[in-house]
Amino acid sequence: MITMEPVVINGTMFTAVSVQLPKTNFMAVANDKGYIACGALDVALLNERLGSRRIIAGRAVSVRTIQELLEAPLESVTKEAETLGIVPGMKGTDALAKMAAAP
Repeated sequence: MITMEPVVINGTMFTAVSVQLPKTNFMAVANDKGYIACGALDVALLNERLGSRRIIAGRAVSVRTIQELLEAPLESVTKEAETLGIVPGMKGTDALAKMAAAP
């Protein structure tokens, strides 16, 4: 099953997507600037092989719901996210707020 729902952070609309897969779930919250996602996100791949795309993203591990993803500290972030002040250990909602404020 796939679910989508709006999430508003500091007045900015994000889309939360949850995909139920066999024995796991995939979750992400995104807007036109970037996104945070569950542990399935490969930050090293985004930095190393897709670095030229300058993707703003963060990864939280051991989350099972969108609410947990929003509240969890990010385990890793892309180099491009770091340019916005998004750092590992930052809560998902705080990272999204920085994405919302990005030019």
